[in-house]
Amino acid sequence: MTAGDPGHVRCVRLLAGVDEVGVGPLAGPVVAAAVILNPDRSIPGLADSKKLPENRRLELAEVIKETALAWSIGRVDNHAIDRLNILQARMLAMELAVSGLPIRPEHVQVDGNRCPSLECTVEAVVKGDQTIPAISAASILAKVTRDNEMILLDKQYPGYGFARHKGYGTRDHMAALQKLGACEIHRTSYAPVRRVL
Repeated sequence: MTAGDPGHVRCVRLLAGVDEVGVGPLAGPVVAAAVILNPDRSIPGLADSKKLPENRRLELAEVIKETALAWSIGRVDNHAIDRLNILQARMLAMELAVSGLPIRPEHVQVDGNRCPSLECTVEAVVKGDQTIPAISAASILAKVTRDNEMILLDKQYPGYGFARHKGYGTRDHMAALQKLGACEIHRTSYAPVRRVL
């Protein structure tokens, strides 16, 4: 049977896993990562980034960057989130992550139930960050990248506690919003931020 035969099943070799973080926060970007793992170099301990302690996420992020065949980050800032809406911003961040890969994947698996528009085949996998290593790796890289950015933004916009809560609507964050008002990185399309404007 040749590759042109309709019954031919071709083995997918270059699979990219994609995940994004930062949908819920009131401030900062949404960040996506795309990862093509090396099938010859497995990474023990890959899991949903939310279920890993911070120090383990940091360790795994370095291992992923060193051993993966390719990885890329896509980000969409708060101004674009306000302009597009968060769903479209998520899709854009994932598209940017995949398009930034130095190797073109043959197939992409995305965590969740919606697929971005890509040039290759793509499928959504609910809870994929818990079951598919490449998506778990993408989840970890996206989380570490966004957390690091929010720590830097905390220095630029002091008083809000971004280094602690990473922009999520915690009690401390809401109190700071009431006291200081919104800053340049807040998402003005989100109701808690709109209320203080």
